[in-house]
Amino acid sequence: MLSSIQNPLVKSIKKLHNSKGRREQQLLLLEGTHLLAEACAVDYPLVTVCCTPEWLQTHPELWQDATSKCQRSEVVSSSVLKAIATTVQPDGVVATAARPSRWASLPSTVSLGLALERIQDPGNLGTMIRTAAAAGAEGLWLSQDSVDLDNPKVLRSSAGQWFRLPIAVSPDLPEVICKCRAKNMQIVATLPDATLNYWDIDWRVPSLILLGNEAAGLSDNLAVLADRQVRIPLWREVESLNVAIAAAVILYEAQRQRLGMGG
Repeated sequence: MLSSIQNPLVKSIKKLHNSKGRREQQLLLLEGTHLLAEACAVDYPLVTVCCTPEWLQTHPELWQDATSKCQRSEVVSSSVLKAIATTVQPDGVVATAARPSRWASLPSTVSLGLALERIQDPGNLGTMIRTAAAAGAEGLWLSQDSVDLDNPKVLRSSAGQWFRLPIAVSPDLPEVICKCRAKNMQIVATLPDATLNYWDIDWRVPSLILLGNEAAGLSDNLAVLADRQVRIPLWREVESLNVAIAAAVILYEAQRQRLGMGG
């Protein structure tokens, strides 16, 4: 059993806690049973899997599956596991996996997608990935100046949908929007001063939803590219909604209309 936090493997995994280490090693950090199970379910290429003896006793089948897909496996002490995890209370397993050399291109045609500008909170991004997948969106574009797509909290917050939803990191969101419009997609910006409510437009047509930074919202140079501008009505003195909540509200209205549910 690996028990020293000075072990070279431990030191190299700890470097994955920051973006520089992930870029240099070209690895992702996967924390927790659920995320590992989702990676295995889609045959994502694992590199190293580390678990505590207690976790191994309770998850023998997942351990067997994961170790058959990875290059190296280690049973480690609880102190080592805590050192290589970013969470305060890790559940007993941490893995590393190959980092994509480039983020995958999206399908050529998307019926419902998200374009996210300057998202800074990894929990928000992970939640939007999870919600987009759950609501039937087919792709997500993320501006290059957003939080790292491979941030461990993004992966955890996505509840494994990071592996399933097509996502592209774009240095030029305006170009992405123009290409979507050329494919006859409806471009919808979410703005607090819009006159239309989000349920007032037809979401049954192919649509791209634009959402902006948590504090500043959507920039003017993206908002001006929208065909439609919508707002989410807020009660009394409430100033704004969390961007992940806003995404969920709009995505599920699109799903409601597409399923033909009554208003």
